[in-house]
Amino acid sequence: MSIIVNVDVMMAKRKMSSQELAERIGITQANLSILKTGKAKAIRFSTLEAICQALDCQPGDILEYKI
Repeated sequence: MSIIVNVDVMMAKRKMSSQELAERIGITQANLSILKTGKAKAIRFSTLEAICQALDCQPGDILEYKI
């Protein structure tokens, strides 16, 4: 069981670079990279909200639960 983070998929669909997304949501590229690779242990709702706003998507587009 695991949570899959699909930020990179949504970024590709929106043709947005890591640098641009990091700047828009106010986090470092290093922290965005940790999130994209699934190594993050937690995510703040405010960060998730900012990502959804920047990528014009829903939280379910970014987070996926795999059994």
